[in-house]
Amino acid sequence: MQQLVLAAALLLADPSAGPTPLVSTAGTSYLTAVSIAADQPVKVSAVTGDYLYWQFPATAGQRPELAIDVKLPAQGRTGDHAWTVEVFDGLRRRQACVGGEQSPVAETSATSVTLGCRLRQVRSWAEPWDGDPLPGTYYVRLSSTDLPEKDLGLPVEVSLRLAAPTGDTGADQGSLAAPLVADNRPGKVLTTPPAPVASSSADDESSLSFDWIPDFSSRWIWTASGGVLAALAGLIGFSWTRRRRV
Repeated sequence: MQQLVLAAALLLADPSAGPTPLVSTAGTSYLTAVSIAADQPVKVSAVTGDYLYWQFPATAGQRPELAIDVKLPAQGRTGDHAWTVEVFDGLRRRQACVGGEQSPVAETSATSVTLGCRLRQVRSWAEPWDGDPLPGTYYVRLSSTDLPEKDLGLPVEVSLRLAAPTGDTGADQGSLAAPLVADNRPGKVLTTPPAPVASSSADDESSLSFDWIPDFSSRWIWTASGGVLAALAGLIGFSWTRRRRV
């Protein structure tokens, strides 16, 4: 009895200490997405083929994580069912899941399928062209993407749980340990000029006397041969085309 009185007193002192209400509905589009909060239980009855939407707020430093369990009908299924969970930010940009099974496939004999999605840490700022998650409203979409047409409309039960742990808040507002300056290390300055390299007199005479003579190679031979052939072809052509005197 004393425990009941103490619990009632705590609830009266802090109304938020009570249990979080259960969410039993889901939207069918972005406009009708049902709002949920972290650690709030969600349990919805739906059918295969439906698109289920929820929305939740996220602040800088959080790492939202979704855990979804779908109970499939034990009878009436004729094939495998592929499910997927997607998360979009307020600009309808799809955010990447860095953890969890985002698109599992339930075999025909399976009675349930588990999905999960852990987002990147929400940043407090980003470049305009960047697609990093920013503070705001996020939308969750759950759907069965691939299943036999005969299995459309079968009843399912969806349980969802949202967690929003705090990540590394210092990484978003970090600072450089040292300025980004190139590590230039110049060489040692010589105080005396280097000694000249000695060369033989024969090499000097040969370099002075025969530097103007090119080194003959196959390229020179082919070039000269081509010039001679071109001259001969020109003379033959001229002799064939010139007008002969009568």
